[in-house]
Amino acid sequence: MSIDTDKVQEVLEAADQLCTQEQVETALDRMAADIGQVISDRNPLLLCVMTGGLIVSSELFTRLRFPVQLDYLHATRYQGTRGGKALKWITRPSQDLKGRTLLVVDDILDEGLTLAAILDYCHEQGAGAVYSAVLVEKIHGRKPDDLKADFVGLQVEDRYLFGYGMDYHGYLRNLKGIYAVAE
Repeated sequence: MSIDTDKVQEVLEAADQLCTQEQVETALDRMAADIGQVISDRNPLLLCVMTGGLIVSSELFTRLRFPVQLDYLHATRYQGTRGGKALKWITRPSQDLKGRTLLVVDDILDEGLTLAAILDYCHEQGAGAVYSAVLVEKIHGRKPDDLKADFVGLQVEDRYLFGYGMDYHGYLRNLKGIYAVAE
């Protein structure tokens, strides 16, 4: 589905800013410190979940003050704006995951189906330990009870979000705040 960029601009102008750049950066600083306390001595591999996790991974990666390697994966349930049940793999990690301590980084934990499938994949590949980090967790009751991210930057209300990697129809990932489409 193609969307007119004038419509995207209208959505941006009417949007509610839920978190400022400063709030997000503070959350990223805290996450990096917490992550360091848990995995800094375990030769970790950070796995960026593309495309949404690109900005969060980059911002988090540069805050880690210990030896860490970087790789990425691209798996999605979203085809345009609608999520399906099946996970579609576009690119799997290039590094061997067997025995590694992994930090899977994504932009958002919403219903958690994509993250759960990625974490299952990492375990199936023989990872020694798998941790997850998300910049944003939506507050609602639709996640499985047993699915929790190990490191969460911010919790926000259940709305259509964009900014810091999260998109509105493929646009606005580049914004340095977290916004919600106006209700």
